[in-house]
Amino acid sequence: MIAAGEKVFGKCKACHKVGEGAKNAVGPQLNGIVGRQAATAEGFKYSKAMADAGAGGLVWDSAALHGYLADPKAYMPGNKMSFAGLKKPADVDAVVAYLASHP
Repeated sequence: MIAAGEKVFGKCKACHKVGEGAKNAVGPQLNGIVGRQAATAEGFKYSKAMADAGAGGLVWDSAALHGYLADPKAYMPGNKMSFAGLKKPADVDAVVAYLASHP
C-alpha cells in the first residue's frame, strides 16, 4: 500500500515534500503529518481556515486526512490548497499509508 501511495503522491509533489530534507514549498512539508495538529509545520504561512482549525484542535488522524484528501474545499472551506481531491477511496487510503511511513 505504501508503494501505491508513493505513486499517487506524485500528484501532490508539485506543492508538498516528504522524506529526508523535506522543506516547505507551495504547501507545507508533510513529514509527521499523521497525528500532528493542523497548521503546525514550522515556518509555513497557513490560510486563516487552516490556522483556525489547528487552533481549534484539529489533528491529522486517519479520518481527518481521509476527509480532507477526498475533498479539501468541502472539508475545510477557505483553505489554500488548490487540489480538487482524490476521487478514489483506495488512492486516499494509499496516500495516508504513505504519509504515515514518513514520521
